[in-house]
Amino acid sequence: MAFSALPPAPARLVHERGIPAFGTYCGHIGQLSWQALPLTALQRVLRPLRHKRWQYAAIAHDHYFIGVAVVDAGWISTAFAYLFDRRQHRLLADFSADGLPLLSARLENRAFGDATFQRGRDRIAFRRAEQRLELTINTSALQLAAHIALPTAAQTLAVIAPANWQAHATHKSSALATSGFADCAGHRFSLDGAVASLDASNGLLARETCWRWASAHAPGLGFNLQAGYMGKAENALWLDGELLAVGAAHFEYNAANPLAPWHIHTEDGTVDLQFQPEGARAENKDLFIAASRYIQPIGHFSGTLTHPDTGRSHLVKRLAGVTEDHYSRW
Repeated sequence: MAFSALPPAPARLVHERGIPAFGTYCGHIGQLSWQALPLTALQRVLRPLRHKRWQYAAIAHDHYFIGVAVVDAGWISTAFAYLFDRRQHRLLADFSADGLPLLSARLENRAFGDATFQRGRDRIAFRRAEQRLELTINTSALQLAAHIALPTAAQTLAVIAPANWQAHATHKSSALATSGFADCAGHRFSLDGAVASLDASNGLLARETCWRWASAHAPGLGFNLQAGYMGKAENALWLDGELLAVGAAHFEYNAANPLAPWHIHTEDGTVDLQFQPEGARAENKDLFIAASRYIQPIGHFSGTLTHPDTGRSHLVKRLAGVTEDHYSRW
């Protein structure tokens, strides 16, 4: 049975009288709206440009890793999808596109809800269907059809934090059962035996936002760690059905050579991991009024995760996942 040491998620992002419901919770926040948040006249003008929403899914397997996202950045929308072959240590498919706001991307304001991106014939779609999320990718580089089991409330990390401008909220899952297939480079990859993890985020962020991130999941064990605009608010472990908050994370790596090994640990001693990259997806964009520098190494983690209450250590051995170094001027 799933258990969480975290309090249940609130019904909405902003309480009565405009007070944000800051905290780290388990469950699903019912109403994802920032309208009740009090803002100055200038902040209200800027809000449509500072409102950032995205839905991301990772699908991890011994032989491959798939990452896909739909992003509404306020003034622009974007999407990407890639398949990394872990045996060959290279990207077999890498799709990325930008689109017009409100036209190319549409995201539902609920955790793990509908999200679509379309530009020409290229289309990525997340569709909520009862207890699963249906993911389809139809691009020239990658085609995919997947059913992802949705997490229960007790398995879902929900966070509302001050962030770096007004506030930000995120929902994240650990290992989820997945079925389907992916086609690219003349090969078909079965998704049977793979596990998915989800990230649905919605917030009012600063013009310049950066973060470092690490995530990896398997049945009964997983973690989400970030250093950046959310502080330690979304740092959590999934251990034997328990969802547990942990301390501030430190990422020790060579920014000039991100494919060298990383060391990731938390101040409270609950996380001590070595990450060995197998390859990476990177993207640098300069659109004059905005820019993005992003690298997401794909690889495996080894080390220990320690239960913050019992002190019991869980061995991590070659667990597939990603790290990330990301800067956006958006």
